[in-house]
Amino acid sequence: MDVVGVDNFNAYYDTSLKRARIKALPSQVKVVELDIADHEALMALFKSETPDIVVHLAAQAGVRYSLEQPFAYAQSNLVGHLSVLEACRHTPGLSHLVYASSSSVYGESDRAPFSEDQPVTAPVSLYAATKRADELISDSYAHLYGLKQIGLRFFTVYGRFGRPDMAYWLFTEKMLKGQPIRLFNGGKMSRDMTHVSDVVDGVLAIVRKQPVFEIGERTHRIYNIGNNRPEALETMVNTIEAAIGTQAERILEPMQPGDVTRTCADISRISADYGYAPQTPISEGLPDFVDWYRTFFDI
Repeated sequence: MDVVGVDNFNAYYDTSLKRARIKALPSQVKVVELDIADHEALMALFKSETPDIVVHLAAQAGVRYSLEQPFAYAQSNLVGHLSVLEACRHTPGLSHLVYASSSSVYGESDRAPFSEDQPVTAPVSLYAATKRADELISDSYAHLYGLKQIGLRFFTVYGRFGRPDMAYWLFTEKMLKGQPIRLFNGGKMSRDMTHVSDVVDGVLAIVRKQPVFEIGERTHRIYNIGNNRPEALETMVNTIEAAIGTQAERILEPMQPGDVTRTCADISRISADYGYAPQTPISEGLPDFVDWYRTFFDI
């Protein structure tokens, strides 16, 4: 399978990490530097490449950054998503679109595990609101044009080549430098942490199997893709401490605006339809990340 990747290499975090990811890709992957919100450029790419399947994972990520740069989220997550949908619907022979949503759409839910069937009407951050808006826009395109789509609500994806703004990365970085770490909400938080290898397996399963929809059903489904095993923040910290061989100084902080206390994925739907079964607990995934981090940064 030939793959064409698209990335605008924005400066949200160090672009050298993004370039390093590209270098690690196999040779049959071609990467084009392009902003998906530039619809004219994206349409030109689609016309030249005529993709069979589109996997849309491009977005401005990060809950806290959305408080500082809200227009970046409107441009990338709203305009960008619409641009991808328009490109897909004008591409003859396209099988289906797989796109990234987020567990953040559930907000501060008091129902656990989080199910795709529960209401998601109270986002607590702009980032979450843009992701829910993307789902609604996709649903309208399924209704209007019959565009086949699968939306994936990712739950705290972590692992090698991850994002430097995420807690597990920040904890590892600080501990290796002998600096204190900050625990928000007094450390009383939990996350359904999903190793990147399990996410890749889930995405590939959906890429390889063309979705079949019931008569009268909109051609758009949403699935959680998580580990189905929330981990306490303290457990995450303890696991990284053991991998590094140190004990971190903890600074307890109040809850941050836009954050939630817990996430927990019900993965029964994706397991039934696609055989998704996560294999990597944090007891394996976090030490693997620490090993990669030390090698990558020569520590």
